[in-house]
Amino acid sequence: MSELPLCPNIGTILSVRGSVVDIHFETRLPPINTLLRVGAKIAIEVWAQLDAHSVRGIALTPTQGLARGMPVTDTEGPLLAPVGKGILSRMFDVFGRVIDRGAPLSDVVLRSVHCLPPPLAQQSTDSEIFETGIKVIDVLVPLERGGKAGLFGGAGVGKTVLLTEMIHNMVGHHNGVSIFCGIGERCREGEELHTEMNNAGVLPNMVMVFGQMNEPPGSRFRVGDVALTMAEYFRDDEHRDVLLLIDNVFRFIQAGSEVSGLMGQMPSRMGYQPTMGTELASLEERIANTSTGAITSIQAVYVPADDFTDPAAVHIFSHLSASIVLSRERASEGLFPAIDPLQSNSKMATPGIIGERHYLLAQKIRQTLAQYAELKDIIAMLGLEQLSQEDRNVVARARRLERFLTQPFFTTEQFSNVLGKSVSLKDALDGCERILNDEFKDVPESALYMIGSIDEVKKAEPQPKAEQDNQHAAAHAP
Repeated sequence: MSELPLCPNIGTILSVRGSVVDIHFETRLPPINTLLRVGAKIAIEVWAQLDAHSVRGIALTPTQGLARGMPVTDTEGPLLAPVGKGILSRMFDVFGRVIDRGAPLSDVVLRSVHCLPPPLAQQSTDSEIFETGIKVIDVLVPLERGGKAGLFGGAGVGKTVLLTEMIHNMVGHHNGVSIFCGIGERCREGEELHTEMNNAGVLPNMVMVFGQMNEPPGSRFRVGDVALTMAEYFRDDEHRDVLLLIDNVFRFIQAGSEVSGLMGQMPSRMGYQPTMGTELASLEERIANTSTGAITSIQAVYVPADDFTDPAAVHIFSHLSASIVLSRERASEGLFPAIDPLQSNSKMATPGIIGERHYLLAQKIRQTLAQYAELKDIIAMLGLEQLSQEDRNVVARARRLERFLTQPFFTTEQFSNVLGKSVSLKDALDGCERILNDEFKDVPESALYMIGSIDEVKKAEPQPKAEQDNQHAAAHAP
């Protein structure tokens, strides 16, 4: 005898306070993370069970039009995301609905966004370098294939530009699938990215998921889980490598903080939610390598007021294999990408992984730049002439290295009118080595600025000695 289907579980709204909705259920109480619906447009996720007959939920959509006494339908399941070959080249919102004005979805199945990370026994431990074509990253902060890299910086130092450049350089060479997840970012950036990827011809192997900054905090908090569910499908079911790009992880923490405040939880240090570490770990730990495929993640991280001791930045640092720190001071000097080579670091930068030559060169570059940073105060107070000849040579090498590690980007061609360049790791290492060997000491610093490989410098004429002295005096004037 077949079982009779359960009748729909209908509840009643008790109260509405912003995005927080309390709902009464007479018969069955929905479990945590269950999706509830009011009409066709309003979706609510259960966050807490208040007593035997009522739950508290956070709306994933605007709550205009809700009123006490309205009926609420229990969907008997969590938020679902579409997975399958049909999601490639499409753009989605947090509910898995297409927002690119394209044809309806086909060849997809729905899967819960709440999944556990793969167990340790299934995770891979191989270490392999992931080239980006950006000199300063490949030489000093090498990324790991299947690792997590963070782009840290305050507002306006170039996180999104650098992330977009990495997409441009890597999606073309990357044989797997690329998934871009926009958490709490501007819809303008999403539209520009979609157009750029379409023009570059890489959209067929890309999926985009957006929770925009004008959407409720519940929606922004869950959009990362939706993107990860899609990434896990390609890794586990199709055994492909996935490049997961997130802009911006801080907005995920911020959305969690807003939800926590709405739920009435007492804030922790600096006003963040007490569960921040757990929430971030539940997202980050799903980004993992298995024996069948890898998810390589590059994440932009907004740092509030450029304060790297902020709890959000500190918690994110602990999950990453490479931290790329963007400096406002370098951006103000026009050294783009504005990456601070002394603050940035990578766990891949060991002789056993990148090789002896690369490791020693990177150490020598850091040492030269660190010596220059120490000498800057003396130069500002006494002038370059008061330094010993050896220190002057260090300053000359460091300034040439700084300029050689700048690079014109493909994504900024329309603003700078300078053609973008992608540089191989071999060319970048050769250039740095030749500068450290004083091969270009008679070449003006400006000849090394915004070029690709070091071979482009040969076109420049050697600079007369008097001009060099004038240039140094102007550059180091207090």
